[in-house]
Amino acid sequence: MKHRIVVLGAGYAGAFAAGNLARRLSPADTEITVVNAAPEFVDRMRLHQLAAGQDLTFRRLADVFAGTGVRLRLARVTGVAPERRTVSVTGEDGDGELAYDTLLYALGSSVAHHGVPGVAEHAFDVTGLSSALRLRERLAGLDRGSTVLVVGEGLTGIETATEFAESRPDLSVALAARGELGAWLSPKARRHLRRAFDRFGITVHEHTAVEAVEPTRAVAADGTSLPADVTVWSAGFAVHPVAAASGLEVAETGQIVVDRTMRSLSHPDVYAAGDCAYAIGENGRPLPMSCASAGLTNMQATAAIVARLTGGETPATELKYYGNHISLGRRDAIFQMVDGDVRAKSWYLGGRTAARLKAGVLKGAGWGVAHPTFGMPKRRRRLTTVPDPAGAPGRAGARTTA
Repeated sequence: MKHRIVVLGAGYAGAFAAGNLARRLSPADTEITVVNAAPEFVDRMRLHQLAAGQDLTFRRLADVFAGTGVRLRLARVTGVAPERRTVSVTGEDGDGELAYDTLLYALGSSVAHHGVPGVAEHAFDVTGLSSALRLRERLAGLDRGSTVLVVGEGLTGIETATEFAESRPDLSVALAARGELGAWLSPKARRHLRRAFDRFGITVHEHTAVEAVEPTRAVAADGTSLPADVTVWSAGFAVHPVAAASGLEVAETGQIVVDRTMRSLSHPDVYAAGDCAYAIGENGRPLPMSCASAGLTNMQATAAIVARLTGGETPATELKYYGNHISLGRRDAIFQMVDGDVRAKSWYLGGRTAARLKAGVLKGAGWGVAHPTFGMPKRRRRLTTVPDPAGAPGRAGARTTA
């Protein structure tokens, strides 16, 4: 019987991982199924552009995986039973269960409300396709001079505020930051960022913690009222609660606790990649939820799964950041180099050159997803017998040559 690999989620981590597994493992021995709620691959790094009114198209997953041997199940994950090795799903085809021998959990993250009153009812976000489209519709209906308040001074907040200000100069855009804008950047990069905000006319409310969101304003901790016809919440991410509810070992964040190979510490037939993985980087600290982390962790998880199933030695993917890339509209950007402790180095790249580099990164990520089996070898690796974590015989095919 074939070894059943189930990948939950087809974002940056899941889509790349599924394609890599299909490229490297023989279909004679493996059966790969991807479960995703939406029919499209959502290029999350561009959702702020979509919300700003730009015309973007996303690739259908059916087209992405056509000819790869990967099975696609359009459904929402409602539960995982790691002791029984099953996943519960619901979708257009009804409710059901999928059995697995190896599970790659890559469900990603959504916006974190942090318990702030009014966020769920009144705020918008750009963490998902449906929420970005909802915001796009709302912005399209705003009159000249309407105020848009972006809450959060991280990468998402900065990119969203500058994108809106450039695409909609008729609106009044503001950003509320808990601390200093761009505090983690080098002094020169910070000055570049402030010049960009001044050029766009973005109002910055520094040292302003928003503690409530209402239909036409946000309220800061000191009682200050920040007018907002639209509030965009970009104050962090939260993972899907399914992992914690399943009995998998998770951190306080709800992320699955994994070892250096992205393997669950509590259930060795489960791997995690992307935002849902609580992985420790080279600097001894947890990797942040980001597209870069999705790339690092999915490569490591894929390599570990292939090595385990084919009897090879697991290579170590370097879990290290080299810089932060921040778009400031379509014609400006900042690339900030960082050291091993993710502290800003003195050198940074800015302006149109950085913007072209960021555009290349986005294009490359999209191309990679659209061609999941590019460079597929004529002979993919066959499986050895895989020991069952519980001690029973494995389900992989008989050992053959690689």
